[in-house]
Amino acid sequence: MWIAGGATDMRRGMNTLALQVQEGLGRDPHAGEIFCFRGRRGDLVKLLWHDGVGISLYSKRLEAGKFIWPVSRPGDAVSISAAQLSYLLEGIDWRNPRWTQRPAKAG
Repeated sequence: MWIAGGATDMRRGMNTLALQVQEGLGRDPHAGEIFCFRGRRGDLVKLLWHDGVGISLYSKRLEAGKFIWPVSRPGDAVSISAAQLSYLLEGIDWRNPRWTQRPAKAG
């Protein structure tokens, strides 16, 4: 799973994002990897994935807050794990997740 660095124009569809993966990131958009793109405001992400049959484009917008994004230059890609992607999609800081609810009782 890859996070595309910088902000992406969220008006782009699956074909233009696949072209950005191929030309901008230097990866194969049909290899079965998931590619994540974030808009300029930070509250919308799009995920591009080829499942062997066709390309799927998923999008998620947060009602409050922003998606935590790595500091990198446009054209760079950051590799993340499936667990980190699930944190990212929930709006949790995937770089350093913390347990936010402390136990009330011991034993």
